[in-house]
Amino acid sequence: MRKGEIRFNKRTNTLEEEYYRYELQDTDEPNLFREIYSYVEVPKIVFNHRIVPMNPPDDIWITDTTFRDGQQAMPPFTVKQIVDLYDMMHKLGGSRGLIRQCEFFLYTDKDKEAVRKCVERGYEFPQVTGWIRPVKEDFKLVKEMGLKETGILTSASDYHIYLKLKKTRRQAMDMYLGIVKSALDLGIIPRCHLEDITRADFYGFVVPFVQELMELSKEAKIPIKIRACDTLGYGVTYPGTALPRSVKGIIYGLVNLAEVPSEQLEWHGHNDFYHGLINATTSWLYGCCALNGALLGIGERTGNTPIEGLVMEFLALRGIRDDIDTTVITDIAEYFEKELGYEIPHNQPFVGRNFNVTSAGIHADGLMKDEEIYNVFNTEKLLKKKVAVAINDKSGVAGIAKWLNLYLNLSKEEEVTKDNPGVLKIKEWVDSEYVKGRTAVVSNQEMLMKAKEFLPGLF
Repeated sequence: MRKGEIRFNKRTNTLEEEYYRYELQDTDEPNLFREIYSYVEVPKIVFNHRIVPMNPPDDIWITDTTFRDGQQAMPPFTVKQIVDLYDMMHKLGGSRGLIRQCEFFLYTDKDKEAVRKCVERGYEFPQVTGWIRPVKEDFKLVKEMGLKETGILTSASDYHIYLKLKKTRRQAMDMYLGIVKSALDLGIIPRCHLEDITRADFYGFVVPFVQELMELSKEAKIPIKIRACDTLGYGVTYPGTALPRSVKGIIYGLVNLAEVPSEQLEWHGHNDFYHGLINATTSWLYGCCALNGALLGIGERTGNTPIEGLVMEFLALRGIRDDIDTTVITDIAEYFEKELGYEIPHNQPFVGRNFNVTSAGIHADGLMKDEEIYNVFNTEKLLKKKVAVAINDKSGVAGIAKWLNLYLNLSKEEEVTKDNPGVLKIKEWVDSEYVKGRTAVVSNQEMLMKAKEFLPGLF
């Protein structure tokens, strides 16, 4: 690698040493990082205690892979279902284009029809983009569909280069560069998906490859985008963690060593180790403009970063509301359940039916005093979901009273208290059910029946 000059960085307003030019390190054998990924043990998290600076871009946004990666874990969507969900994402993201792009497969007649129908909507956002294999013939599909941008699979780790593609690093890099040049020749913006980056040789392959891409981009005057793909969810965000698993290190290196403009950089992560959302958010904070996710977090294995979670993180980080309509999140969840037959885990944040439901009596008692005590925010305003109570053996009289007040939509004057004789009668009945060995939550229908029996005056 070659050392450069000292230059003034206008963004940081400091003199900085221009970084090394990294050269491709071709090897006879793949580097599988066996000291970290032994495969017979839980992957290790290694620290080098190097701290990189937080560097949030001026603008940040979300991109969608529901119709590409998301579909790989579900029965195929119909064209109508794709268009309906696309409409809802447009409304959710608002005029600022918080959800800026959606990517699509282009291989079947149904894929192509869905793309045409979404393009016909005429929305500025989300922009429709494609996804293809690293095969020159596939660009015909992109051109035929009139798309301006497409994702291209450019696998980055030696697991993929040596073991799957059966190539050397040099051969893989030359193949990828040739494919990208084909895209540029057609005036198509290439988005290079660096698959499995958290098991890749960052300095020996990733940086030199991306530096070559950035040179091609400057020559062609066409932005080449880089998607850092944490394919197996190995990324970690702890301070001082070492590559290849450090999310902060990956983003810092791509921006500062490979000189990828933040607006051309995107993070795509999976949730195999429960790090999906925090890895994505960390990418925003350390210099990445775009985060890729899927509605409800659907996707292969443990799924992608959930778009509804990213929307909430954006609002929390930037405090910008604009016309972003968070109530659409509930519309999307209901559509998945009713139209797609998808079973959402009841405790899934924001979209699960029990997301803002409590069954603990002590919590219900707090809710009766003030909803803010046990509700994360005004869920009725932001998600069209009233706070609710589920009745079980832990609910107590406070839980029963709160259920009655909520379910029957009683006014302040009508509300029952936990010392109401009818409430006490219902509590006796609930207790007797669980003494008999009941394990299921008491249904709303059962509670309504008992309310009519013991509190007829409310009806």
